[in-house]
Amino acid sequence: MREFASSSISLAGSLLIAHPGLLDPNFRRSVLFISTNDVQEGSFGLIINRPAGRSVSELLPDREFGALGRVPVFLGGPVGTDQLVFASFHWHAETERLECKPHLIIDEAEQMLQNESVIVRAYVGYAGWSKGQLEGELAQRTWLVRAAGREVLDVERCPTLWREITSTFGPWFQLLAEAPDNTKQN
Repeated sequence: MREFASSSISLAGSLLIAHPGLLDPNFRRSVLFISTNDVQEGSFGLIINRPAGRSVSELLPDREFGALGRVPVFLGGPVGTDQLVFASFHWHAETERLECKPHLIIDEAEQMLQNESVIVRAYVGYAGWSKGQLEGELAQRTWLVRAAGREVLDVERCPTLWREITSTFGPWFQLLAEAPDNTKQN
C-alpha cells in the first residue's frame, strides 16, 4: 500500500480504492480514478465501478445525442449529483498511464468518440476534496492507492472490480474483500 500523507507526490492518474472498513455509503466498496490532485487546490475524482444502468439518451430522452446517446452513465460521486459530466479516458502505452479529461462539453465528447483509443463515459456527480482533505483521509488509511491500468475501465468488471483490486493488497485484504457486503445475511 502506498502512503501519501503530506507528500508532494501527485495522485493524479491513480486509483483510490475504498478501504474495507470504509462504511460511508457514498464510497463503500468503490474504486475512484483521480484526475486532478494538488495539495493546495484539492482533488477531483470519479467512481469508475458504479454504472447507473442507463445510457445518456435514456437519462436525457428529450435531447438528440447521436452516438453520444449510447455512452453509459455512471454514478461518479456525491458532489454535483444534479450535473451530468462527460469524461474521456485515454491509455498512454508509452508511459503506461491512464489519463482522464473530465468536464468535456458535448462537442468535445462527440469528437473524442471518434478516437478508438479513447473511452468516453458520462457521470452523474463526482468526488471532490478541498485543500489537504484527501491527504488527511490517506493519513487515516481511508483509501488504498494503486496505479490505474487500462483494464479498470472494462464495464463488465464493474461488479467485481473493488474485490479484485482490494484482494491484491495481501491475504488480510483478500479475506475482507471476499466477505459479504451485509454480514447479517450470511
